[in-house]
Amino acid sequence: MEMDIVKAQPRRTGTMETTLILVRHGRTAWNKEERFRGRTDLPLDEMGLRQADAVGRRIAERYHPTAMYTSPLLRARQTAEGICRQVGLTARPDQGLLDLDYGALSGLSMPEAEERFPSLYRAWLEAPHTVRFPQGESLDDVRARAMERVQTLEKDHRDEQVVLVSHIVVCRVLFCALLEVGLDHFWLFRLDPASISVFALSGGHGTLSAANDVCHLERALEQAL
Repeated sequence: MEMDIVKAQPRRTGTMETTLILVRHGRTAWNKEERFRGRTDLPLDEMGLRQADAVGRRIAERYHPTAMYTSPLLRARQTAEGICRQVGLTARPDQGLLDLDYGALSGLSMPEAEERFPSLYRAWLEAPHTVRFPQGESLDDVRARAMERVQTLEKDHRDEQVVLVSHIVVCRVLFCALLEVGLDHFWLFRLDPASISVFALSGGHGTLSAANDVCHLERALEQAL
């Protein structure tokens, strides 16, 4: 488990909780190349497809979800399909789980972005909470729509386990929101492709019980060798 801060709300007792199983999608070619992916509709690569199957087996072995929501983008839907095959659910696409819209930076590699937008690129690395991408979004935009989904699912799925399949930006933003820290902490969370993180939701607060669980990916890596 990888985690850089430990602040979390204490578990509330005497109330029903919703278990949020947060999954980052599996690997794509642009994950390897480190490009600004955003709304570009990329498929999983061969390793990503194996990761999707592995994360599905892990969830089926360890949890009992009753519902699943996914970003509508292909890489998230393919990851969700890997989970659906194992747990017998149908994933519901949700616009609130879409990746950050990088606007003018979409598709650029990190060196290309640094060359074309030096001030913006530096601000993204040093103070991401201050950045709004040209023709795109800010982290505040992501937080508003992602937390609206989380608050709704807490009402709709009390005392149930729910899987959300999304993107690293959305996952990091949800970590900040649920742990009640500012978006200036955005870069503190390591969340690998096809990782699992788990929160207990109660009264709009989140208690973190697992972060960046990737033990299930060892089998996927072995199959690639």
